Amino acid sequence: MDKSKRLFLKSKRSFRRRLPPIQSGDQIDYRNMSLISRFISEQGKILSRRVNRLSLKQQRLITIAIKQARILSSLPFLNNEKQFEKKRVGHYNY
Repeated sequence: MDKSKRLFLKSKRSFRRRLPPIQSGDQIDYRNMSLISRFISEQGKILSRRVNRLSLKQQRLITIAIKQARILSSLPFLNNEKQFEKKRVGHYNY
C-alpha cells in the first residue's frame, strides 16, 4: 500500500474543546439557583464529577451549596413529579 492510500484510511478526529461549566466569574453559592440547577439530575440527585466536568474543589463547593439550598428549602430533596405521572399498568390486587 502506497502512502497516498494510507492517508485516506487514517482519519483524524477533530474535536472541539468543551468550555468549562463554571466560569471564573461565577459565584458558587446556595443562592445562585441558575448555577446549582445545572448540576442536579431530573430526579434531584447531584451529578457526579465526571458528568459535570468539574475539578475536585468545584465539585465539593457545588455539593455543599446544593445541600445548603436543600436545607433552606430552596431546592427539593427529591423530585418525584415523573413518578406520579406514570400509571401502574399490569399490577393487580387480587
